[in-house]
Amino acid sequence: MSSSNPPPAATAAAAGPASLHATVLLLSAAAFFSGAALRICDGLLPRLASDFGITAGAAGRVVIVFSIAYGAMQLVFGPLGDRFGKARLVCVALVGCALLSAVAALAQGFAQLLAARVGWGMAAAGVIPLAMAWIGDAVPYEERQATLARLLMGTLSGMMGGQLAGGLFADLAPGWRGAFWAMALGYGLIAVLLLTRLRPFPATVRPAGSAFGAFAVQVRAVLGTRWTWWVLAAAFVEGVFLLGPMAYLPAMLHQRFALALSAASALIALYAVGGLVYALAARHLVRRLGERRMVRAGGWIMGAGYLLWLVSPWGWTAAPVALAVGFGTYLYHNTLQTHATQMAPTARGTAVALFASCLFTGQAVGVTLAGWSFDHFGVAALLLPAVAALPLAGEMFAGALRRRAG
Repeated sequence: MSSSNPPPAATAAAAGPASLHATVLLLSAAAFFSGAALRICDGLLPRLASDFGITAGAAGRVVIVFSIAYGAMQLVFGPLGDRFGKARLVCVALVGCALLSAVAALAQGFAQLLAARVGWGMAAAGVIPLAMAWIGDAVPYEERQATLARLLMGTLSGMMGGQLAGGLFADLAPGWRGAFWAMALGYGLIAVLLLTRLRPFPATVRPAGSAFGAFAVQVRAVLGTRWTWWVLAAAFVEGVFLLGPMAYLPAMLHQRFALALSAASALIALYAVGGLVYALAARHLVRRLGERRMVRAGGWIMGAGYLLWLVSPWGWTAAPVALAVGFGTYLYHNTLQTHATQMAPTARGTAVALFASCLFTGQAVGVTLAGWSFDHFGVAALLLPAVAALPLAGEMFAGALRRRAG
């Protein structure tokens, strides 16, 4: 960002604490619906497979194309947010999500649904990362951790709500169309409310020079250090081995234990509750454990959770395991996310966007591999890669943190 932009403290002061608090609350609500969009199709995969006469692995393409579009579009939204204003682009993204989720609800064939999900993923790319970056710009550092925790709680609540809603709609007559219509209404409402709240905030001053030149400067600022590459690689690995197989967990429980899709989705939705437990205890955990022990413990908890999902003979155990895996995930992920917001303070929108792009590109790769493995080799091939890779990722990133501190 150019030095002509208002400094963070000035931005917050210009709007007043009440407007700032209300805007953060609405950004958290926007994060709720974006979190729901990331997980709502998990419980719908068997219903989509049945309605369109395809396999569960093939139905997983609705998750894959969304993730690819989401990850790729980060590279556009991040620099645009740095140039034109992050919160206003969040509003544009919300309007796009409302329109594209409605188009998805009206799809008459699977190809049309995939095209709508591509557009939906592109629009959704501008919500959570730019909301994080806006908070980084607008909120003083001493208050930022608590503010980001509220945004995280919105995202996690949305993931839990999306997981539950997907399973419920899968078992009800409205099916996936009803789920997508509900998302469209939620996006539209938050967009209108957020646009109203943004009026007190000063407009972003555009950097001098061409858009392409500004983009190049922003990307160089982010990618110019070796540490940035460690953070981005760790996010990609998380997407492949954690988020990829997770898309098929409700289908796996449905297949192994004959659970209703709503029940299977509800069990896995406790993953988000584990994340909420982390968010509430984050300040204490950071103080007691420190970053290195947090990422190491998170990696081992995630790997152990996938092993328990594989070997447990009882379907109900998926719930406490999901809660533990959610807690372990955010021991690991929130450390990465914190470093992502500090990789390049002068181009924070671009930095967070690159981080999210790596995470969700990894998810797209992971869902592709997990769906193929699940269709051809079964449950063990779906879950075992995560059992091995996630503890290794935690150990490697903990080692990188140690070397950086040294």
